[in-house]
Amino acid sequence: MSPAPAAIDARALAKRFGATTAVDAISFAIEKGSVTGLLGGNGAGKTTTIGMIMGLIVPTSGAVSVLGVDMASDRYRVLGRMNFESPYVDMPHRLTVRQNLWVFGRLYGVENLNARIDELARSLALEPFLDRPAGSLSAGQKTRVALAKALINEPEVLLLDEPTASLDPDTADWVRARLEAFRRARGATILLASHNMGEVERLCDRVVMLKQGRIVDDGSPRDLVARYGRANLEEVFLDVARRRDPEPWA
Repeated sequence: MSPAPAAIDARALAKRFGATTAVDAISFAIEKGSVTGLLGGNGAGKTTTIGMIMGLIVPTSGAVSVLGVDMASDRYRVLGRMNFESPYVDMPHRLTVRQNLWVFGRLYGVENLNARIDELARSLALEPFLDRPAGSLSAGQKTRVALAKALINEPEVLLLDEPTASLDPDTADWVRARLEAFRRARGATILLASHNMGEVERLCDRVVMLKQGRIVDDGSPRDLVARYGRANLEEVFLDVARRRDPEPWA
């Protein structure tokens, strides 16, 4: 019996924008049911990598598959089993929260959609503002709605780009707890790009570190802290970020 395909499998994945190389032939495979952190400073290639995994950015070379499906040629076979969340992507302001979730639920082909929206409203505490325009919400409320949108189709693969950016500590902790609960209940695979090292240490089984579009290290948070002889992952991040030239991990 052949082994099950990785949830996400990137093979020599590269993206160039003119003379700029955003992602430089990176390869990694992510096991189903795991939580992996994608770390790096601004411009390291994290968001571009996520865009290629989603099939929104066409690789210059290399390939990426999700749940065994090649994203360059057949992504529509698997998009309904994935989802994405970022505080930098706004929902239509004039639509109510309920209307926004209904639109996204229809796009994902969610069955019993009204019941699913009601379920999310209860579990994510959206009920007080479910029928208010999305543009009138606070930052914390918008984050809850973005999380509801990301979970509307109960995705097998969830991609997160700075999911708790600009949130106060209490709201950020609330979001992390909901993500942990969803992963346990669904057995979902999560890829998390974040600058919050405490968040990564709490949520992630593994960390892939990028610099200038290359993988410069890969391991569990505990292993990385031990390897660099540091007290925590934030100190490891600073060590990697302050090296003048990236050294590809092998």
